[in-house]
Amino acid sequence: MKFEKKHILFLIGAVLVVAGLAALPLALKDYGDGLLLGLFSYITLASAWALFSGPTKYISLATVAFYGTGAYTVAVLNETLPFAVVLVVALLIGLVISLLVGLATLRLAGVYFVIFSFGLAEMVRQLITWFETRVTGTLGRYVFVDLTTTHLYWMLLGLACLTLFIRWWIGESRLGLAIHAIGDDETVARHAGVNVTLVKLALFAISAAIITLVGAIQSPRYVYIEPSIVFSPTVSFLTLIMALLGGATRTWGPVFGAVPLFFLFEWLSTNLPDHFSIVLGLIFVGIVFIVPNGVLALIEGLFTRKRRGTRT
Repeated sequence: MKFEKKHILFLIGAVLVVAGLAALPLALKDYGDGLLLGLFSYITLASAWALFSGPTKYISLATVAFYGTGAYTVAVLNETLPFAVVLVVALLIGLVISLLVGLATLRLAGVYFVIFSFGLAEMVRQLITWFETRVTGTLGRYVFVDLTTTHLYWMLLGLACLTLFIRWWIGESRLGLAIHAIGDDETVARHAGVNVTLVKLALFAISAAIITLVGAIQSPRYVYIEPSIVFSPTVSFLTLIMALLGGATRTWGPVFGAVPLFFLFEWLSTNLPDHFSIVLGLIFVGIVFIVPNGVLALIEGLFTRKRRGTRT
């Protein structure tokens, strides 16, 4: 891949923006730090979800299965291993689970994959609940890590940047062409020489590993963890809606979807907790009917029409 002048300028601008974001906690109080942590959690989750589901058009509701697995890995190991080592273990567990699940299910398509992915999250939650109550004799665990909210935020900021870089790099490489071919028509892509199974499995594994890391990094923020908390289906649905609103096929789409929706949902959960699910459903319906390809695609379409109108 050849780097041009525009890439260098973009890289310089990105470094300055990231430096500014990294310095934000220094000017904010604890509540502001918590908001930043939650915001970049969902930015990373939505971007990682779109890494696989955006180009392949496989709608996954398994986000919380990997998110919760990462959180529980930290809850189990945080007292015996350094936090950095626990993160590596969580990453490996996420990779192994995603590879096993991917090999078994990525031949499914459409609504069958959606149903399975949703069932996977529930199955993992029930298995951990059974293990905790029947084997360990407990249901929840405490997480005590010698890290501040700012430290966790910096980790998530770095992970978000890495996730966006991976999405950009894939889009600029030959792998990106193969992925878009799979999303358009798997049969044609297979006849064109694309190893469809391997490409989908690799994307699914990378996406799941990142999501697992988000859960692991977020876990100290909960302090107390139990299955009903870290395996809440709301995490999967929020991630899906954020990615779709901005545009799952655009590199920056999930970011544009996550930022406004995170603050909206934060306000709703505080002021209208009983109506949270209703608003969530209405937003999802609105996205499907009004901006099915995302806000960025809508904006690009409007600019294209304006340019054509100016030329004529």
